[in-house]
Amino acid sequence: MLAGDPPAAVSFTFGMPTPEVVRLLHDAGSEVWVTVTSPEEAEAAVAGGADVLVAQGLEAGGHRGSFEDADPSTGHALRDLLRPAGETGAPVVATGGIMTGADISAVLAAGARAAQLGTAFLLCPEAGTSEPHRAALRDGSRPTRVTRAFTGRAARGIVNAFMEAHDHHAVSAYPEIHYVTQPLRQAAREAGDGSMINLWAGEGYRRICELPAADLVAALAGEAGLA
Repeated sequence: MLAGDPPAAVSFTFGMPTPEVVRLLHDAGSEVWVTVTSPEEAEAAVAGGADVLVAQGLEAGGHRGSFEDADPSTGHALRDLLRPAGETGAPVVATGGIMTGADISAVLAAGARAAQLGTAFLLCPEAGTSEPHRAALRDGSRPTRVTRAFTGRAARGIVNAFMEAHDHHAVSAYPEIHYVTQPLRQAAREAGDGSMINLWAGEGYRRICELPAADLVAALAGEAGLA
């Protein structure tokens, strides 16, 4: 389908596509973008034909885009990843902990071609964020941590009771654990219970602004001097 109606770019996470897939997309006229979380992944992605690297720092909310499930206690901060990613010669999109126009300016000054934001948009009215998740983001009193407890793969979220209870014995088993916990998490969302759901958020979530998406983009561009 992608080759038959090719988009400008196809972005991959959780690993590198096969050489056959890369060749098919290139032949169709699409760029291949690959999320990387370490200098070694950046080198492997470029060697495999990636046109653009999405460099994800450990500050990022949600799942790490690492090729293999990453140890929650390890990782590379975005500032430490941008230079080696850029040294591969591929354009770099920076992501992880970017919340403000000043953050965008900083990663562009460090060599990134663009910035990718996720957590910054979680309180936009257009976002599909559940009400208990929104409440936790607004509250801002709890730290974030990387956990495997909800899905069996390393991901950063706001610490809650479920994470505290299951972090110590959470195993690397994605997507099996995701499917096991999904009914419980869905029921908790419907009940408005934020203690039992994955509250994905980046380290900088306390700086979130609750604005419509278009207004937030305009504010970020203005702060970054890009408007």
